[in-house]
Amino acid sequence: MEHYRCTVCGYVYKPERGDWTHEIPADTPFEKLPDTWRCPTCNQPKMAFKKVPGK
Repeated sequence: MEHYRCTVCGYVYKPERGDWTHEIPADTPFEKLPDTWRCPTCNQPKMAFKKVPGK
């Protein structure tokens, strides 16, 4: 799965982990995150993220 990095703070959303701070379960692709989802570190919207290769 592709990872997405916040261009403001560097947080990386990893679908295999999800986002426990927003109750997003593991294996949720970035594209399936709600439009209201925001970076758990700096509160930026999804549009502040860029795709990076997953590991």
